[in-house]
Amino acid sequence: MIMDCIIIGGGIAGLQAAIQLGRYASHRVLVIDSGDGRSAICRSYRNLLGYPDGVSGTELREAGMRQLAAYGIDVVHDTIVDASRAADGHFVLRGAGEGESSSSATYKARTLLIATGVMDRFTDYPGLRPCLGLTVYVCPDCDGYEVKDRRTIVLGAGDVGANMALTLRAWTDKLVYIEQAEAEPEAKANNDAQQRTASGATSASIRAQLEAAGIRHTQAVVSAITVDTATGQFRGVQLADGTAIEADRAFLAYGGNEVRSQLARQLGASLHENGHVWTDPRSKMTSVPGVWAAGDVAVHAEQVSIAMGEGAQAAIWIHKLLMDPAANIPTYSPHAP
Repeated sequence: MIMDCIIIGGGIAGLQAAIQLGRYASHRVLVIDSGDGRSAICRSYRNLLGYPDGVSGTELREAGMRQLAAYGIDVVHDTIVDASRAADGHFVLRGAGEGESSSSATYKARTLLIATGVMDRFTDYPGLRPCLGLTVYVCPDCDGYEVKDRRTIVLGAGDVGANMALTLRAWTDKLVYIEQAEAEPEAKANNDAQQRTASGATSASIRAQLEAAGIRHTQAVVSAITVDTATGQFRGVQLADGTAIEADRAFLAYGGNEVRSQLARQLGASLHENGHVWTDPRSKMTSVPGVWAAGDVAVHAEQVSIAMGEGAQAAIWIHKLLMDPAANIPTYSPHAP
């Protein structure tokens, strides 16, 4: 069966788009989700309207899945590894399949929405994941407020980590930047050299800024983190030399996050130098007609609220094209005014 729209990614942007498309009650829509997105590991978003005490990514995803069921939209668990356009104009997707003996599935659609997101790069210390979004964070725009006047450790690499510490200085002066001295967490293959390259040592000019801001900076091997896994409370770190540094909060800033835009690249969409997908600001269509992108994979501030808005925005314009294939839908153009 040829679907009217396939949404690749069942995170915040993808689910919001599916809900919007489902409410038109006139399109065959399929969501294909790998289940390992950024929102799946965040235990609390606190900067969303209506959730003053926070809501986890899992809760949002489960709520979205329940809403989809009411509109008859199916969700398939698969990882799309190949995307192309057939001679008849339809898009053809190939999934990875499940298990060694399973053959890969093929999916076809008139339109595509790529909502594959970003995955942060960090050292996966035992006990770290239960803290993500609760007392350990990655985004200062989302969670800088959570470290206000609290003892905070930045775990990171090079200038990326140092700049995170400098940014957090707006909320707290109780900062320690621990620059990773051992091999950095593996950078996923990405779309440009900047994303693949290790951060390198902190530059002299940035070190001077850290000193001027009163931020303690040490280059060390972190052997373990101390956490209360039941509550998600970060307690501090243990260094390889036996030093223990206590803290209340932590930020991760290694750089080289995995921007999951490989499928957009395969389809010929224009990408920013950092690997994110360019879209038209009004329609969210990429430079490839019939292909949209929304959420963190696109070029924008990486926020849940923005991902929701982009998902809905893309769905509205997908609907317009499905209702009228001759409709003039704005596509991304680097030469647009």
